[in-house]
Amino acid sequence: MSAIIRSVVTGVGDYLPARVVTNDDLSRFVDTSDAWIVERTGIRQRRQVVEGEAVSDLAAAAADRALAAAGRRPADIDLIIVATTTADLTFPATAAIVQRKLGCPVGVAFDIQAVCSGFVYALAVGDNFVARGQAKCALIIGSEAMTRLMDWSDRGTCVLFGDGAGAVVLEPGQGNGTVADRGVLGVALRCDGTKQDLLYVDGGPSTTGTVGKLRMHGKEVFRHAVVNISEAVVAAAAAAGVSLAEVDWFIPHQANQRILEGVAKRLGIDGARVISTVAEHANTSAASIPLAMAQGIADGRIKPGQLLLMEAMGGGLTWGAVVLRL
Repeated sequence: MSAIIRSVVTGVGDYLPARVVTNDDLSRFVDTSDAWIVERTGIRQRRQVVEGEAVSDLAAAAADRALAAAGRRPADIDLIIVATTTADLTFPATAAIVQRKLGCPVGVAFDIQAVCSGFVYALAVGDNFVARGQAKCALIIGSEAMTRLMDWSDRGTCVLFGDGAGAVVLEPGQGNGTVADRGVLGVALRCDGTKQDLLYVDGGPSTTGTVGKLRMHGKEVFRHAVVNISEAVVAAAAAAGVSLAEVDWFIPHQANQRILEGVAKRLGIDGARVISTVAEHANTSAASIPLAMAQGIADGRIKPGQLLLMEAMGGGLTWGAVVLRL
């Protein structure tokens, strides 16, 4: 095999708002209970931003930790991609604000909006920049304040979401074109816009002039999630040239414990190989995969050289998967 450039994750960081909101806290003003939420979702608590705390603040904090883990400084960064549904402002991009807050030099900075699939999409785009030599040191960030989009009278949705951010540093590394290479090895991205009405926000600048609230048809989303995610996982593994049995850790979007278990069962994946943080974090949309990855590294489960498979599905409907060797 001839030498090729791979996009290698060299550092991972996370950040969670300090405020913890338990299911019991929600039950004080929503018609729900801890038992009801845990049984249906596996969620026990979530983090919530406070007044004055912006998505760019979460993103910058996670990015700082990722840079430290990679042994890099803001001055090294030439590309920032932020995956978010809850941007600070309609414009400029949250990535531009993060660039300023970190003190990075002039470079490329933009946002990606693929809802819960955002980090997978952003990692795939970042891979294209780095592997083609268009970026030397990239920050790929998922950052969300999903609680800002909640209708707190809708117990079917408001109990599901939380806030947080996760980030990775992506740098070029030389590979041999084999599955033993470090870096991104396979990608599968999908979107089916005909399913928009299953999961969406009922507002926007060019329609209502408002931010809007999140709306979801939960049963239909669950059904599509299990089927669609499974297909993307198989496709990404095929693109990487690996079997699912070779994957050390599956890092799914943390939407709902039942979805995580449904996908694992459909694919014949041992639950012991699935990183789950949904009980502590709830659904943090584009932030959930890097948050789970950071936790797996911090507690020693995920180690350098291991094969990881990340997958997600979100509004759009969008979905996708990425295979990489850490």
